[in-house]
Amino acid sequence: MPSIADFETMLAAGRDNALLRFSLGNEYLKQGDAVKAAEHLRRAVEHDPKYSAAWKLLGRALTDAEAWTDALAAYQQGVAVAEARGDKQAAKEMGVFARRIQKQLGLESED
Repeated sequence: MPSIADFETMLAAGRDNALLRFSLGNEYLKQGDAVKAAEHLRRAVEHDPKYSAAWKLLGRALTDAEAWTDALAAYQQGVAVAEARGDKQAAKEMGVFARRIQKQLGLESED
């Protein structure tokens, strides 16, 4: 299994793409570095704005970093991307996470 150092070496060699950035973000998140993870995950969605798994992980990294409004925006964008791709499960999961943040921020809507 490649390590962060392996992924960073690939990045330094110019192999920058959405999957590499997603992998780096995931590994940094596993190590507890949510801020560094979010940096790479932001780049992943810049490379591929339709990468719903990257939006979901970005939302999680930003949540872990307590960047609530950025996390909410990432989840909302992720829901839109997932719904457009027909990825109902990912959309549902991100919707749940988004609503939790909205509730925490006092932004929940009255139904």
